[in-house]
Amino acid sequence: MAKKGEFKTSAKKRSISQRVFNSKPAQKKNRVLRNKARRNSVLKVGDKREIDHKKPLSKGGSNTKKNQRIVSRTTNRKKGNR
Repeated sequence: MAKKGEFKTSAKKRSISQRVFNSKPAQKKNRVLRNKARRNSVLKVGDKREIDHKKPLSKGGSNTKKNQRIVSRTTNRKKGNR
């Protein structure tokens, strides 16, 4: 089995969309919710801003508009899981 982020070994190389990610179910669920929040916002692909959840999804926060704000990437990464 390939390690996290690595390609499975095969005769030909696989594209990035076929990478192996070994995530916990809770991580997958949160990723889906973060992606859904981005699609429902005014942010477009390539935008340098991100959706910040005031109360993080991992701590029981919701995906409602009241719990979201648009911030720069650096601000969101500094905040982390607080």
